[in-house]
Formats: sequence, C-alpha cells, structure tokens
Amino acid sequence: ATRQAMEDKARLERLVEAEASKPRWKRRVDSVRCLKGIDVTSAADLVFEAGEFSRFKNARSFAAWLGLTPSEHSSGESDRRGAITKAGNKHLRKLLVEAAWHYKGASRSPKDLAKGQVVDAATRRHANAGVRRLVDRRRSMDDAGKQSSVANVAVARELACWCWAVGLMAEGAR
Repeated sequence: ATRQAMEDKARLERLVEAEASKPRWKRRVDSVRCLKGIDVTSAADLVFEAGEFSRFKNARSFAAWLGLTPSEHSSGESDRRGAITKAGNKHLRKLLVEAAWHYKGASRSPKDLAKGQVVDAATRRHANAGVRRLVDRRRSMDDAGKQSSVANVAVARELACWCWAVGLMAEGAR
C-alpha cells in the first residue's frame, strides 16, 4: 500500500510539473520557485490558485486572501493583535507555513536554479533579496526568544508577500 501511494504521488507530481511547464504558467512558476521552501508543486499550487498576482492590490491583500494576517481587537484607544485570521485559502496557507520551516537554519545564499528553470535577472535578484530577508527575519525572531511556531507563521506571511512580489514581476506588472 505504501509503495502504491508513493507511485501515485509521483504520477500526480509529474502531471502537475507537465501543466506547470506550459507557457501559460511557466514564467510565474519558475520565478516563485526561486524562493527557498518552494518547489515545482508548491509554486504551481500558488500560481494556479492565485491566478494573476496582479489581481491583488498589494502584498498585504494577497496575505489577507491567504488568511495569514493577524486578527485585531480594537476598542477606543487600545489596539491588540491576535492570532492569524485563517479566513482565506487553507491549502495555500498550510503550504506556505510548511515552506517557512525551510528558513529555520537556512543559509542566506540564493537558491540554485533547477534544470530547465528560466528566470529573468531582475526577478532572480528580487527573489534572492527575499531569501536573505526571510533568513534574517527568522534568525532575529529566534534570537529574540519568539516561540518557534509563532516565528514560523510570521515568516510564512512575509514569504507570501515575497511570492506575490516575485509573481507580479514575472507577469511584467511591476
């Protein structure tokens, strides 16, 4: 049963990779894959479900669509932030939270391009800046003694924002 499940998973991954390599998706998928923690399947999921990144006004609205923004409890002069809203796309939120774990202990060096991955220089530079920023952010939260799961969700939110920015650049809208 385990062997069959692994074969089924590999077959489905090949189908996703084949779809992601089509001209409609390839540029955006390849660009988002420049971020650590994002492989072909997760990049394809982000691109397929988000559609055009340009439909989101800004990175904050993309993170809100994913449910990765902090909830807020305000009354008069007091302003308190709580846990994430979880009011968005559950699948992509889980995908980004899992991807964010890659930044714990990761190096600041850029992710190598995979065979057949084509990304323009400006988008690659921006993605590399994102990797450095996310690694630094995770380290600073760990050094400050933040709870590991809280730090990871914060990195996942920022990772979502970098995915939006890189995806937007790939669309040529930025």
